[in-house]
Amino acid sequence: MAHRNIVILTGAGISAESGVPTFRASDGLWEGHRIEDVATPEGFAADPARVQDFYNRRRRQLADVRPNAAHRAIADFAGRWPGRLMLVTQNVDDLHDRAHAETTPGPGFSLIHMHGELLKAACTVTGRVCDWREDLDPRHDSPFSPEGWLRPHIVWFGEMPLDMPRIERALADCDLFVSIGTSGAVYPAAGFVQTARAAGARTVEINLEPSLGAGLFDEGVYGPATETVPAFLMGLAAGPS
Repeated sequence: MAHRNIVILTGAGISAESGVPTFRASDGLWEGHRIEDVATPEGFAADPARVQDFYNRRRRQLADVRPNAAHRAIADFAGRWPGRLMLVTQNVDDLHDRAHAETTPGPGFSLIHMHGELLKAACTVTGRVCDWREDLDPRHDSPFSPEGWLRPHIVWFGEMPLDMPRIERALADCDLFVSIGTSGAVYPAAGFVQTARAAGARTVEINLEPSLGAGLFDEGVYGPATETVPAFLMGLAAGPS
């Protein structure tokens, strides 16, 4: 079957083989913290020092990881795909960005960080976003407003993921949806497969093991992302007809 419009969703599983911790353990804690304490606006208001320290440590860890074969396979595929390709990642690391910086994506390619990016900061008053690679102080003055602070550019629980209208339009128009390394438990991303199915798209899950939503996909490909993703994308290399 030929495809023209593809949406790829990636989650923590694609970065795990690069050494990026998933942070959320089986007990629901992130590095020993309750999610409510480090991943909500209320947690930031109650203890900005704790929240800034949590993300400062995550930001520093990015210097020690590199894109793996799965990230590079998507970047290489984007460089030769003549149709439209939207890559939506739930990950806040920059591994996709680094992999794509080594290639030249086609004109129909776009990359969306729907949950934000560790290497950016946002003003608490204006919402304006800037690149940021250093630590943030508990009450870090914002360059955009005298009353504002800089906070991690991360979508916390209770906040709306980024670029949802663009993502929804792409899902409604795609003929292939591929979910890579996701748990199928976090919404709205967990519902993307249903939107794609409603549009008549072929749906494929690539994961280490079946996710909670595996039954919603037409196909499942299971194993390490560094092996399964390159192999799957090579099968699409011929492009649309």
